[in-house]
Amino acid sequence: MNPAAGAVALAATAVASVRAGRPLLVDGFTAWRAVARELLRAGVPPQAITWGAPGADLFSGAPGEAAHHGGDLLSSQVQADAQEPSNATAPRPQVPRSLMEMLQTAACYRDHDRWAFLYRVIWRWQQGEHDVQSPADPDGQRLHVMVKAVRREVHDMHAYIRFRERPIEAGAPHFVAWFEPAHDVLPQVAEHFVARMGKVSWMIATPEASVLWDGATLHHTGPLMSSAADLDDAGEALWLTYYRSIFNPARLNTQVMNSHIPSRFWKNLPEGALVPSLVSQAGLGARRIGQVEAVGRRSGRTIPIEAEKAQPERQQPSKLDECRRCELWEHATQAVGGEGPKHSRIMLVGEQPGDQEDLAGHPFVGPAGKLLDRVFEQAGVERKGVYITNAVKHFKWEPRGKRRLHKTPAQKEIEACHYWLEKEIATRKPKVIVAMGGTALKSVLQTGSVTLKDKLGRPVRHGDSWVVTIYHPSYVLRVPDEASKHEAFSVMVEGLKLAQELLDRPDVPEPPEG
Repeated sequence: MNPAAGAVALAATAVASVRAGRPLLVDGFTAWRAVARELLRAGVPPQAITWGAPGADLFSGAPGEAAHHGGDLLSSQVQADAQEPSNATAPRPQVPRSLMEMLQTAACYRDHDRWAFLYRVIWRWQQGEHDVQSPADPDGQRLHVMVKAVRREVHDMHAYIRFRERPIEAGAPHFVAWFEPAHDVLPQVAEHFVARMGKVSWMIATPEASVLWDGATLHHTGPLMSSAADLDDAGEALWLTYYRSIFNPARLNTQVMNSHIPSRFWKNLPEGALVPSLVSQAGLGARRIGQVEAVGRRSGRTIPIEAEKAQPERQQPSKLDECRRCELWEHATQAVGGEGPKHSRIMLVGEQPGDQEDLAGHPFVGPAGKLLDRVFEQAGVERKGVYITNAVKHFKWEPRGKRRLHKTPAQKEIEACHYWLEKEIATRKPKVIVAMGGTALKSVLQTGSVTLKDKLGRPVRHGDSWVVTIYHPSYVLRVPDEASKHEAFSVMVEGLKLAQELLDRPDVPEPPEG
């Protein structure tokens, strides 16, 4: 059943169940909130309710035992109340957002009486005891402790989950991880990795539940694995070899290591099995060997090498979503590829996706895209007939309050991403490439020395294509005065018109400059 629908059905019978002396069974915050709302409207106090979870031992809350422990008067009162009509006209309880967010977070804290405690907090608030949200209040202090513990567990799960890669022939999910959380934080953590890993399929398994991301939809299910031993990663041996090679016994500080990574996480980390022996070897003399003075006095040797051959070996992925050729993927929502006809004769190259493009997964859908539509219209060129892409496929940004502000890609990032632009050019074979802005121009011409001003309005031959340079739409949006804005817009329009004219120009070599 849908969680929300189940919560409504449970709430409809909540008051009747309490008055009949039956425990209330809830399986999550959504159900608890719906039930608590009805109980507050009916004026049912916390001491009249026995809360439980499906499958829990509820004998301690049975009516007979309640009577044995002096619950006769309360039980009689509940039975008497059951004869009265439900207070359906009572106003809906009003709870501030800050308190509701704390309750929702604290609901993930594993404790046998969490539902009873949360109801006591919200009951006291409705009675006017607003100090219940303060750390100075005993219940408020407990609430803050629960919230802090849950948030810490979310942080730890982000930090210490290790995905293992499965063979491609095994099918989805492509990556699998095992984790043993101390609290019920799997849904929140799953949303983090949905935003983090784009369209790559993955699964996170825990002893209590599992989540599976198929690239488009997040699926929640019961436990699918029993331990980390169920995972098999062919590349793990390579990672452990690398970990051994970078371990420096001279810099080992076991006290700091143990304080930074709680011991309960080590058993599920691939490198966890290596650490005891590496620490032992450091104590038996490896630390002294690592500190030998002669090592530091060795003179190095200069080896002449061409700059191109000195570039790092980069991944050669076949899918854009799996690209790790530079660090930009780590903070982007997803890679944004080009869009347009497969054999378009004109290719438009921008700088990189913006904030809205990063979220939507399509190029030029934000304010710059709206301005580009106007440029197409003024130039008389159909946008749907042009292939539109970017030199860099991941959004590079820096935080500014709650906003993500664009940050210009570095030359090394442009060079790393040229791998994809080169594939797009080779596949579509455009006759004209329109470079919008300096970053796009440097990527298309494969040089960091070219400037936008030198090439504006001057088509040049590059390989089998003409290259036309225009301003980027975001530059037009940033220009402060209307005259400069109009001039930049006109340069873009004329550039697109020139690109259209070049389609009919014969492929002859460009005359030498000067």
